[in-house]
Amino acid sequence: MEIDSLWNEYGEVFREFDDLTLARWMAQTLGQLRGRVWRLSHPLVGCYRLAARTANERQVWLKRLVVVPADYPESACCRAPVLPLLTRDVLQCGLGCLHCDGTAVPLDELPPDLLPMITDWAEQYEKVHAVAHWDQAQQSSVADYDQEFDAAAEKAEELLSLAGRVLAPRLLELYPAVVWEDQDECLEVQPEDIKP
Repeated sequence: MEIDSLWNEYGEVFREFDDLTLARWMAQTLGQLRGRVWRLSHPLVGCYRLAARTANERQVWLKRLVVVPADYPESACCRAPVLPLLTRDVLQCGLGCLHCDGTAVPLDELPPDLLPMITDWAEQYEKVHAVAHWDQAQQSSVADYDQEFDAAAEKAEELLSLAGRVLAPRLLELYPAVVWEDQDECLEVQPEDIKP
């Protein structure tokens, strides 16, 4: 894939870091991320993801080379600091892990007052997102598929905005920083389409 090769090129700088330098950079960046909700498309989050990929390959967090900011708990999936990612796949995968792409927080570990909100949002999003993957028969069943697609994209923008404005801030009550997905390639929704 072309995007993978581009990410590999971008990540080269972090592969040149020794383990201690990489661990220090990541710990300092976690300190900068603390206390805020971040878009997945934010450049600082992008840099952190690139560093996290290298750190995970080298198991930097397991080496305990630096002190992790105290309010970041350890994730069960890879033992890196928990930096949860809220995506449209939350029903299937829980909150994602930016370090290993695993599940940082299983869905059933979310508080009972927050779980229905996230579940409802994800179920709505699932129906909207499905329009991008309709087969020929489904597309033929509507008068104008392009219009259906555009309507789904607009609804996706609304739902992604809701995730960033309402759901992610609620998660911030539980975690020191939260990242939320702010695009949908399948519906051609870009980060700049999402209103804060």
